[in-house]
Amino acid sequence: MKIVRHMLHIGIAAYSGSSTDLEEAARRFVESLPETDIRLMLGGYWGAMATVADAAILRGIEVVFILPDNPPVEPPASKLFIPVRTGLDYKGRSVILVKSSDVLAVIGGESGTIIEIMLAYALGIPIVMLRKTGMSSDKLAECFGEVVDTRRTSRIVYVDTPEQLAQEALKAGR
Repeated sequence: MKIVRHMLHIGIAAYSGSSTDLEEAARRFVESLPETDIRLMLGGYWGAMATVADAAILRGIEVVFILPDNPPVEPPASKLFIPVRTGLDYKGRSVILVKSSDVLAVIGGESGTIIEIMLAYALGIPIVMLRKTGMSSDKLAECFGEVVDTRRTSRIVYVDTPEQLAQEALKAGR
């Protein structure tokens, strides 16, 4: 009898702008992941998301791009890159991204990242978040802690390093 292992889908919430610190964190996060039984889910190929994708392809990790309508950058052609053209705006695309993920790993970001965190929380999807990124998403730890409201639909785990982000995302997702 062949045992089929579940492919873990790790959604990535990350800043879409340029940040050397976040790009370094994104690279270290991917380098800490196993090369098998995972698939990364990204909302596009720009900013820290592009760094995640580029690091993943170097390690042979498949990436699914849940793209908004008219993305500013198209992912490059690769057998490891699967673009899904939603035709939706950025917020609509985020719903598909989060619902397609077993866990949401947060590398840091602004309002789009915060929207994805709140969606994951409301949908009961575990969230693991890198703290002290210098981004607005850092404020969530001060505002909410591990849970956002009394429903306790999910939990936010805060970590201090990209390596811990990878380790805790794997644990939470499985």
